[in-house]
Amino acid sequence: MNASSIHGRGGPVMVAMSGGVDSSVAAALLLEAGYEVVGVTMKLWGGPSDTGCCAVSDVDDARRVADRLGVEHHVFNFGDDFERDVVAPYVADHAKGRTPNPCIECNRHLKFDRLLRRADALGFSTVATGHHARVVATADGPRIGRGADSAKDQSYVLHMLDDAVLRRLLLPLGAMTKAEVRRIAADLDLRTADKPESQDVCFITNQHGRVAFLGDRIGLKPGVVVDRAGTRVGRVGSVELVTVGQRKGLGLAGGTVPHYVIDVDPSSSTVTVGAAEDLLIDVTPLESWAWTGEPLSGELEFQCSAHGVPALGEVVDGSVRWRSEHRRVAPGQSIVAYRDELVVGGGIASRRGKTIRHCQ
Repeated sequence: MNASSIHGRGGPVMVAMSGGVDSSVAAALLLEAGYEVVGVTMKLWGGPSDTGCCAVSDVDDARRVADRLGVEHHVFNFGDDFERDVVAPYVADHAKGRTPNPCIECNRHLKFDRLLRRADALGFSTVATGHHARVVATADGPRIGRGADSAKDQSYVLHMLDDAVLRRLLLPLGAMTKAEVRRIAADLDLRTADKPESQDVCFITNQHGRVAFLGDRIGLKPGVVVDRAGTRVGRVGSVELVTVGQRKGLGLAGGTVPHYVIDVDPSSSTVTVGAAEDLLIDVTPLESWAWTGEPLSGELEFQCSAHGVPALGEVVDGSVRWRSEHRRVAPGQSIVAYRDELVVGGGIASRRGKTIRHCQ
């Protein structure tokens, strides 16, 4: 193993162990570096789950990895927090025609708030996770930087972390590739070495999907599909399940020109579609934008999804102005700004802009 990139050696550290290979190896690296590792797993979801990090099997995998490493392991039940701060907003966003990112909200409210408060109560000043990102020291304080493995970089989903969190956070995998992580896990004979990655929303089962989950919680309504002139061209079974950029499942008659969703309005049960060029815009309005330090002017690199292709633009008057036309970003999705591989700000795409704030 190579733990040379882990700074501040020694002392107790609480390692969030999800039951996946990344957090398993993070714990192993910290143990080798001389830390007093205590593994913890958050039990977040009490309902059915067959994917992601909420399944019962994931808690068992984390426990058995901890046993293999010879470290303590505890389970914290944060189900009520998860329901309030992640699941309920997810449902509410769909009801408003937005496309939420529950993994980001789980990081914001559970992994780097609720868990840190539990760490404080138990006397842990340092915490660690298996995210593929780096904590980078700068003249203005620590910042989140992209991970070495560009295909697995998770800085996008950690963009909201502030100085207070970053000063106590260790990310042992930031300088490693996924292949290296799996090789270490295999060398240590960890049961998670070949475990597939979770890609889906953990509380949405493969068996029933979003329709059943949201249908049980909100009244899904059928909607009409109209073109930009307002002419009815199709129908959808549930307007709350439609997202900007969607092409299929719109009940459109066959034709030579594909159509894409360019707007969703649940209040009128209307979905508006257009041609591919209608998806392109010059400006994306923002809400809840926060800079990681002093506000920056000039051109920045922006990422609009976890593994999206970065695009150039600048933040002006509560919006991102793109250097060249950019595909519409679904309201509710995070937009993250980078400069020199470091996160410098982040917020949420909106149908209309709101105030930008400065976050220290």
